[in-house]
Amino acid sequence: MAAARRVVELSIGADDLAVLETLARSRTEPASRVERARILLAYRAEPSSTAVGKRMGITHHTVRRCLRRAQRLGVIAALDDSPRPGKAPQITDEAKAWMVSLACQKAKALGYPHELWTTRLLARHVREHAVGAGHACLQSIVQGTVCKILARHDVKPHKVRYYLERRDEAFEMKMADVLCVYREVAVLRASDAAETDVAIISYDEKPGIQAIGNTAPDLPPRPHSHPSFARDHEYQRHGTLSLLAGIDLLTGRVYACVEDRHRSREFISFLKRLDAAYPMDTAIKLILDNHSAHVSKETKAWLATQPEGRFSFVFTPKHGSWLNLIEGLFSKMARSMLRHIRVASKSELKARIFAYLDDINRDPVIHTWTYKLAERTS
Repeated sequence: MAAARRVVELSIGADDLAVLETLARSRTEPASRVERARILLAYRAEPSSTAVGKRMGITHHTVRRCLRRAQRLGVIAALDDSPRPGKAPQITDEAKAWMVSLACQKAKALGYPHELWTTRLLARHVREHAVGAGHACLQSIVQGTVCKILARHDVKPHKVRYYLERRDEAFEMKMADVLCVYREVAVLRASDAAETDVAIISYDEKPGIQAIGNTAPDLPPRPHSHPSFARDHEYQRHGTLSLLAGIDLLTGRVYACVEDRHRSREFISFLKRLDAAYPMDTAIKLILDNHSAHVSKETKAWLATQPEGRFSFVFTPKHGSWLNLIEGLFSKMARSMLRHIRVASKSELKARIFAYLDDINRDPVIHTWTYKLAERTS
């Protein structure tokens, strides 16, 4: 007479069930965890070790072993392998700490021509100096072990992550000055006055716009054959141009000059352009950075010839050009109009830049600053 079937009592809560269903569908989890999750779900639907084993292509012994682990350890804990005794670690914690301290130094500081470590170079250095440092367990270490130790300590000595050092002691005060101008713009735009006697311009330069030409014609896309434009790898340089541009923050209109350079005389030329664009009783306030051309003797001498109150400058702090709204226009321009651009000459590049700005001015967009405006200006 056959023995009665022994059903393993297995309690799976709603939270555990959601985790098991996610794991069972996963394509990135370890195969062992996925298989155990599927076993538990299948047994919950049909509590028969033999039936579950046949459906999944495994033996019923494997199913019952998984069920006993779930009873003993809990449903989620049963998905992971139990710790095995394994081989006793040969690399001591002190040796690992010494190696990590080496990785936190630059390779050039230890006499190498390299600026930063490669894991292969670090492994070689550790092997050569481990005995002298009192860590003989590292004298035969290989690159893979170095990578594992560094990964456990979350150290990546072969990579560089850039940061921006704050070099302006008056950063907060200057930032508040700029944001107060943006608050003034918001107040003026909210007022009912049709005209105002102030113009607020966000100004900056975009230097080094490359005039690059093709040496062979671009090939157009072809359906079901070549999905994108094809371009020869070689190109011809025609020089560079500098864009000097300012956005009227009240109207959205862009004023611009395109020059070969961006010295004081080019900046003064832009100011003259603004001077001609606004009535003489309008005060023109510019938000701009601390470029030398903006504070040069030549610029100050020209400003001294202007009526009092005609021009006033509000400077962004050092390393704070991101506060200037014109940067958004330059970013959009670089990602759209200038992206992959090819021209036959600098004059063509200049004409296309002006055409792009004319297109913007046909339907101006008013740029606004909202991030922490009330907090910083209160």
